[in-house]
Parts: sequence; C-alpha cells; structure tokens
Amino acid sequence: MWARGPPEPRRRCWLRALRRRLPVLGWLPRYSPGWLQLDLIAGVTVGLTVVPQALAYAEVAGLPPQYGLYSSFVGCFVYCFLGTAKDVTLGPTAIMSLLVSSYAFHDPAYAVLLTFLAGCIQLAMGLLHLGFLLDFISCPVIKGFTSAASITISFNQVKNILGLHGIPRQFFLQVYETLRRIGETRPGDAILGLACLATLAGLRAMKSCMPPAARTEPLATRASYLIVWTCATARNALVVLFAGLVAYCFQLRGSQPLTLTGSIPRGLPPCRLPPFSKAVPNGTVPFGTMVEDMGVGLAVVPLMGLVETVAIAKAFASQNDYRIDPNQELLAMGFANVLGSFFSSYPVTGSFGRTAVNAQTGVCTPAGGLVTGALVLLSLAYLTSLFYYIPKAALAAVIISAVVPMFDAGIFRTLWRVKRLDLVPLCVTFLLCFWEVQYGIVAGVLVSGVLLLYSIARPPLKVSGQGTLLVQPGSSLHFPAIEHLRDVICSRALSAPSPCSIILDCHRISSIDYTVVAGLAELLQELRKHGISLAFCGLQDQVLRALLAADLEGFRHFPSWEEAERCSGAGPGGSGAAPFDSTSTSESSLLPTGLIQ
Repeated sequence: MWARGPPEPRRRCWLRALRRRLPVLGWLPRYSPGWLQLDLIAGVTVGLTVVPQALAYAEVAGLPPQYGLYSSFVGCFVYCFLGTAKDVTLGPTAIMSLLVSSYAFHDPAYAVLLTFLAGCIQLAMGLLHLGFLLDFISCPVIKGFTSAASITISFNQVKNILGLHGIPRQFFLQVYETLRRIGETRPGDAILGLACLATLAGLRAMKSCMPPAARTEPLATRASYLIVWTCATARNALVVLFAGLVAYCFQLRGSQPLTLTGSIPRGLPPCRLPPFSKAVPNGTVPFGTMVEDMGVGLAVVPLMGLVETVAIAKAFASQNDYRIDPNQELLAMGFANVLGSFFSSYPVTGSFGRTAVNAQTGVCTPAGGLVTGALVLLSLAYLTSLFYYIPKAALAAVIISAVVPMFDAGIFRTLWRVKRLDLVPLCVTFLLCFWEVQYGIVAGVLVSGVLLLYSIARPPLKVSGQGTLLVQPGSSLHFPAIEHLRDVICSRALSAPSPCSIILDCHRISSIDYTVVAGLAELLQELRKHGISLAFCGLQDQVLRALLAADLEGFRHFPSWEEAERCSGAGPGGSGAAPFDSTSTSESSLLPTGLIQ
C-alpha cells in the first residue's frame, strides 16, 4: 500500500494551490468595511470613464458602438476572482481595438470569434506556464508599436473631428484622403471636437498640477479640491455629457450641425455561443475559412493582450509592493475573453488609463471591478436611448486624449544614449506598423531575436598576454559561438612568432552543449598538431562534469589561471601536473563521424 502523508500538510498544500488559482480567496476573508467604501468610489469613478471610452473604442475597432459596452463588463467580473493586481481593470483598449480592426475586418462575427479563440489560446498558455514568452518581446518593440498605434489611432479620429465620411482606414490612404478633402469639413463637428479636445487637455493638466489637500485644510478647501478632482477624473463622462446636451438642444431647434452616434440597441446582450460560421448572401463562411482569414491575428492578439496587462500590472505592482504572476494573468484574460465571447464581446485586455484612475481613487481590492461592471450593465439596460445624441466628434476627442500620451518621443533619445543598436527594432516596428500592425510587430520581434542571437554567437572575448595567451569569454558558450571562439584562438596562437600556451578562463561559463564540447575537442587536436598547449581554468562543476564525461584527449583543468600559467610552460607534454587530466590515447568519442582525422 502506498504511504500517504499527514492530512494537515496535504490540506495546506491544496489550499495554497487553490489560492494561487483563485486569488480572491486571499483577500476576501480579510475584507473590511473600510475597503468597501474605497472600492465603491473607485468602481463608480472607473465606470464613468469606461462607458464613454467603450463607445469610442468600438469606433476604432470598426464595430457598432454597442459592442464596446458589450466588451466592458465581463472582464470586470472575471478579474475580480482571478486577477492578481488590485488596480487592473479589463476591458476594451485603444491598442486592442486597433488589432481587432485589422483582424476582424469590421465584422462583429469575426470579432466575437476572435475573442473566443484568443481566450482559448490564453487559457492554454496559462495552463502550460507559457507566460515567459512575454520576455521575448523587447521594450523597444513594445514602445515602437505603442507609439505608432498612438499616431494611427489619433489620425483615424481626425475624420470624425472634421465630420468627414468615406475616409479609408489604411493609414497612408487615410492621410491622403483627409488632406485632399479637408475643404469638406463640417464646421459644427470641427468646433465641437476641438473644444472637447481643449477641455480634456485642460482638465488633465489641472489634475496633474493640483497639489493634494491636507487634512488640516479648512472644509471648504477640501470640498473644492474634491469637486475639481472629481471633474478632472471623470472628464471623459463630463465632456460627452456636455456634448450630448449641445446636440440635444440643436435637435429640439430642428437643425443638427453635428454628426451623431445614432441608435444603439437597448438591453443586455443575449447569451449565446460565438459564431463558428457566418451567413453571407452567396452561402456560408465555414469555421476553417474564418480562422484562415484571421491568420496571424490568432497569435498577435493573445500575446499583445498579455503584454498590455502584465506591463500595466507590473507598473502598479511596483508602486504597491505586490507580485504579478503572468501565467495567472493569462488565465484571467483567457476566462474573460472566452466568457465574454458568449456576450458578443471583442477581445479585452488591461487598460492603462482606467487602471491609473482605479489606483488614484484608492481602490483596495479587485472588488471595485464589480461596481464598474454593474454600472456598464445599468447603462446598457436604461441609458442607450440617450447615447443617440452623443456627437462622434466628442467620442473622437475622448480617444485622441487617451492615446496621445502613449507616444513616447523620449524613447528615441534614451536608446541613443543607452544602446544605439536597440533603435533598430524600435524603428522597424514603428515604421512598419503604419503599413500593417502585424508586420510591424512580427518584424520587430524578428529583428530583436536576430540581435539576441548575434550576441550569443559573438560573445565578448578578451585575449591578453604574449608567451601565454589568456582567453576570457565574457558570457556562457552556446553552439553558435564555438566557431568564433576557435577562430579567435587559432588566429592569435598561430600568428605568434614561437609556439605558445593558451589558458581558457571559464569562470563565466555556466553551461555548455554538445556542439561546444565537440568544437573544443577539435580545437585541442588542432592546437596539439602545432605544438601548442590548451589548459582550462575556473570551470564550474556542471561544465567540468560535461568535459570529463566527454573524455577529451589532452584535457587539463586548473583551479585558477595563475596556477595554469605556472604549469603550462612546458608545452602540451610538460611536467606541470593538473588536478584533472584526461590521457586517453583514442580520439574523443564526442567527435562526430567524419571529423576524426
């Protein structure tokens, strides 16, 4: 019979595993009434921000406005139970809306199916602990993408600010058509849009410059601070409300100089399966064809969702001293997207702007998301008739105000000072994203990978000394680097006027592979033919065991390079004793067939 451990340790182990998968069990037992008040305030404040943003981001995604609201409540509920960061809010974002526009072809059926498939992929990545893949997307690639997206999204909304129609969505054609037709600008839309932009910029600047009110200040001062702070924080909702009132007044007078959002279906979205096929006039588009149409989007959307959420969560976690688990974030996003697809949502991820609002209002737990989600549901149930009067110029101003800060002009100067080579993936990503988003991201990742592989294939090598050459690799040796190491050692050793000895200082080498060992065996043979000795020093245990197991002919190892230098003066057959010496007379068993000469 198999022995079982004590029940109490096993129970504790199960509880730890359950808390890791359901983070809500970590904070819910400690929940206090004081937290409830702060979570309510934060949830309402974020709700006032997400409703106008959701309507606006649906325009970026090329979908009807209601799909922005459909995408704004499921993530709030799911993240409350599965999220690891108290500040993060899941929902539609500018970046994800841009990706949906590229891969869903402005078709709700494709958008909802993309949500379901992206969620399944994120769930699989989380269960398989593939969150480390995020580490292969470098900061220059992310900065290049977000900066290009900021420009693309902003210019995409210029047509709504100017009241132009029929403008293509491809960036370069968009710029050309907008400039060509700028004379068709509708004055009402342009005036309102610019006024909304100025108001949003002013409220943002007011909030950033306003010093916090101390508790010792008079009540009137603190009340004034609270009013100004609330107006600045809920600026999106206030601007949209004001613009809607202006449009409604024009409607009552019988003239409408503004372009309105139009009718939005009232009520909650029906709960139904995602569309695994699409009816078209000539028949049906099957599931396989829809997947082929989305193509690389099935990889880009889940990964960029993880990038956004984890980057945001880490930014705020560092300020609040808690840890983020990328795999758990993948599970939270995966569940949110899979479940959201049953409610006609398009893919969601973490929102930096709304997360910042959440943190600034003092949210204590992810329970604030429950309040935000409830506000979105109430808006869908009772307020959609009022959304008819929201001018598109006001929503465009909300989008531009949200995405302009994403453009980081300082990153170019910073990389020029830190490492100029990093400007290559940054510029490649930035420029190609104006053509197609997927090309920019893929090209940036490939360029970053090539630079990474080049640094592995050409590690820094320091060669010093005259009679005895000391070769010091600056990092671990992997198979792409062994030919470079052999070329450097042979060129320096064979160019010496008389036979010399070589010491390979390996204290920075933590691991080697088969190709490296085979290359070292060939190097020992080649040097021995020319009467040159090669000794190793500073080998770590793992590397030493690998080389001893290979039974390399002529292999000698010393604890330090000073001792190796003293004992290597007699040449390859000298009397200097080494702590480890392989004296096999046969060729190395590690040399592949055909390399033994």
